[in-house]
Amino acid sequence: MRLTTLLLADGPRVGVLDGSMTDGVVRLLEPGPTMLDVVRGGKDALADAGRRATRSADAVEVGQASFGPLLDPPSFRDFLTYEAHLAELTGAPPPEEWYDQPLFYFGNPASVVAPYGDVPMPPYVTQYDYELEVGAVVGRAGSDLTPEQAAEHIVGYTIVNDWSARDLQVHEFKFPMGPSKSKDAAVTLGPWLVTADEVADRVEAGRLALRTEVRLNGERVGGDVTSNMAWSFAELVAHASRGTVVRPGDVLGSGTCGTGCLAELKRSRPDTAPDWLRVGDVVRIEVEELGVIQNRLVPGADPLPVPRGRRRIQREG
Repeated sequence: MRLTTLLLADGPRVGVLDGSMTDGVVRLLEPGPTMLDVVRGGKDALADAGRRATRSADAVEVGQASFGPLLDPPSFRDFLTYEAHLAELTGAPPPEEWYDQPLFYFGNPASVVAPYGDVPMPPYVTQYDYELEVGAVVGRAGSDLTPEQAAEHIVGYTIVNDWSARDLQVHEFKFPMGPSKSKDAAVTLGPWLVTADEVADRVEAGRLALRTEVRLNGERVGGDVTSNMAWSFAELVAHASRGTVVRPGDVLGSGTCGTGCLAELKRSRPDTAPDWLRVGDVVRIEVEELGVIQNRLVPGADPLPVPRGRRRIQREG
């Protein structure tokens, strides 16, 4: 199944795709249940949603649909799993300890935007960037899972664009805290939650193998295949569950694929890389089997200053 959230006059409605992602129809469930409600209900609720959608006469053509934010995830973890991306950013192969365990940070689940919605430019940012990713969505709660068990906890997959403020990131990474406002403004998810069984035949050597590409203002600027991930999605879920709990609706991003962001292109192709994103730019990401997302950058809120911190320790010299 391919599920989505549409915006209608009576509010958001969960729907199920009937036909192709380009010219099919979205059959709507009754008002009330959200995508998170459906996911939390487990396999039985998912199957029931499919049956109810099949019987529904309330449908919208894909071409006429207004897609809303896919779901309201309890958490968003974003990993770093592509060797090529890390190598290009640092100018050297990943160090051996990078392979010991997957790294991730917690993003802002409240920043999810619609797959075709406008993305406001964050305040003070001059080096805004897109990040081409795929995300796994957790369907069942679990703790201390093995990769084999974790695979059964993945309900499906979706496209992710983890928008990043590179100038803020450079400042934040000077201190032992990880990203904060540089990753706080927007995460695009959607347009579909594609259930795991739909792509079960696209697994190679334990990795989901889907071709990806990103276009900036109509020009192809990057792409990869998800089988280049150093860890599988099941291994990411297992790692995330170690010593804690993953919950239904949690989204785990793969991290940026090779050539999947401007920061990487500016290091690998400094003479031809596009400029940092500006108001009016359109970013289009396509992943086979998962669909297309496309967002336009629009002016954001006027910045409201916060005073500098109070100094209590005097520096010598």
